[in-house]
Amino acid sequence: MERITMEHGGGGRATGELIESVFADAFSNEILSAMEDAAVVEGSAHIAVTTDSFVVTPPEFPGGDIGRLCVCGTVNDLLMRGAVPKYLTCGFILEEGAELAMLRRIVRSMAETAREAKVQIIAGDTKVINGNGGLSINTTGVGFVPEGVSIHASNSRAGDAILISGNIGDHHAAVLSSRMEMKNTIKSDNAPLNEIVERLCESGVEVHVLRDVTRGGLATVLKELAISAGLRFEIEEEKLPVDPQVRDFCGLLGLDPLYMGNEGKLVAVVAGKDAERAKKIMQNAAYGARAERIGSVFAAKEDFDRGKLVLHTKIGGKRNLDVLQGEGLPRIC
Repeated sequence: MERITMEHGGGGRATGELIESVFADAFSNEILSAMEDAAVVEGSAHIAVTTDSFVVTPPEFPGGDIGRLCVCGTVNDLLMRGAVPKYLTCGFILEEGAELAMLRRIVRSMAETAREAKVQIIAGDTKVINGNGGLSINTTGVGFVPEGVSIHASNSRAGDAILISGNIGDHHAAVLSSRMEMKNTIKSDNAPLNEIVERLCESGVEVHVLRDVTRGGLATVLKELAISAGLRFEIEEEKLPVDPQVRDFCGLLGLDPLYMGNEGKLVAVVAGKDAERAKKIMQNAAYGARAERIGSVFAAKEDFDRGKLVLHTKIGGKRNLDVLQGEGLPRIC
């Protein structure tokens, strides 16, 4: 079984062979193939740029792997500003002893996901370090924001509707199940959300806020949005889409789906008048079949109401929700 050695990080023949046989072949395009020190690409008046590092363990998990995850996570961050994702760079940190076969699988997965997300990987870097056979990936994404698009966290208005694009908690549950060697069929939801965002923005729906639901879960995301807008967010427990198997998994381990991470779900805050149309658009787009309207935005009646997030429970009570306290599950992305 071939493994990564320190020679692969030395900058010589082994490095060149690794780049040529693993990365160049999978990510091939005319920009990357030039093998310049920097890529020169077409630009835009408004550019969105994001960067992220991925350290998930295990690097391959039910429904995905770190290669698919790093593309989805970076592309989705660009989409949440209404940008059209165009380019990615990637930096691989490979630990000595990493299996070349696993690396090839991850790189192929990354390339396939980039094609699905309609982005090109135009630059990259590889470093080999001492370690125990693991790997990490850093990605930077560039996208172009169309004229007239202005989507940001503080845009919510009283009367807006809050929608979620699908089940919550899937990625968190899949990764934790894999670590605990629990047998179930839960799979990660890691997915690029291009189609949902494109259809919403092209439809004429008045989109005020988009935010992907990752670490910290839905409750953390909505609490942060409520604080940013200085408004009161209210959501309905009975409207929250949760896969029955994930719900049972949470019940067994004492977890709350509201604070579990995803990698293929978004929250959309849209004008109330467009709520039903937005829901149907999301449901008819890739990865949005379980989309639901889960709540509404209200004006703050008093200062203490600003930034409040309230859950209306199934039994008729109210629960004030805050951001995630403590560590949660580490290394899920």
